[in-house]
Amino acid sequence: MLLEFDADQRLWQETVRDAVGKNCAPTLVRSVAEDGVDPTPLWKTYAEAGWTELTDTENAVELAIVLEELGRATDPTPYLATLTQFAPLVGDRFDPLSAGAAVYTGVTAVRDSGGWVLSGTDRFVLDGDRAERLAVVTPAGVFLVNAEDVTARRVDVFDPVLHVAEVSFAGVHVADADRLPVDTERARHIALMGMAITMVGACQRILDLALEHAKSRQQFGVAIGTFQAIQHKAADMHVAIERARALCYFAALTIAADDPRRRLAAAMAKASAGECQALVFRHGLQTFGAMGFTWENDLQFALKRAKAGELMLGGAAEHRAMIAEEYRGDY
Repeated sequence: MLLEFDADQRLWQETVRDAVGKNCAPTLVRSVAEDGVDPTPLWKTYAEAGWTELTDTENAVELAIVLEELGRATDPTPYLATLTQFAPLVGDRFDPLSAGAAVYTGVTAVRDSGGWVLSGTDRFVLDGDRAERLAVVTPAGVFLVNAEDVTARRVDVFDPVLHVAEVSFAGVHVADADRLPVDTERARHIALMGMAITMVGACQRILDLALEHAKSRQQFGVAIGTFQAIQHKAADMHVAIERARALCYFAALTIAADDPRRRLAAAMAKASAGECQALVFRHGLQTFGAMGFTWENDLQFALKRAKAGELMLGGAAEHRAMIAEEYRGDY
């Protein structure tokens, strides 16, 4: 199992980074947050570039490369939810031109004469308000549902460009053909890896902005980056990011190879990314001082995206507990 990018992956990373820099610039993210600009054209750009076709598990590393760059840019599209939560649950029913979302909790399915009836509410569905189709996980299986058959309401969250919705099912009828035979455990591993590497990308953006500020901001006649206190914070952020990044790509490798270690690898990636964002959030904000709290500073978008990732799909403490329990059972 190679732990470094090969030549093709390095070229892919450079290509994606260049494309994201041109199409998802900070000015676009700010216009989405402040003026409600529709990011659909950006989503179509991703689709036209073939990025929405990275659904085969063999492409997990290439998908992770895209997600890291989108996390770094605070991507305002439904790419994360569609490719890492919805697509793994629907298999060959996936349409690369359509946005999707996954409903993980709160819904039950009851058999009737013509199929199944879904009822319940999930209060926090990533991109549930703008998905065209939903993959609904229930104790009776996974069901594919059209968005027009449910009630979705976007809820306010602190990340101004992140869409989180309350999705309700009031006796939604689903045919037997829309009950999907899917490995929900593997799908969860992909979702965890995707969320974790997105957080790593956001943390990298925080570090980049902090370093830029430390080089230009002057105190006592010199750049604050010359102070050891700032240097130590930057070093700690770098180490935390590199550690989390390595675990995320290891998780992607285990998914691509269908390695049985992928369960632990995905949990370790999410836990490490959660711990990383806590440190990077604190040090990055402290490096900026009061400026970091202002709306005019683009730092806010990366901070909020990193913190939002920690609150979705289980936090670091939850995944650390699972890992500890797993190892305790081996002795």
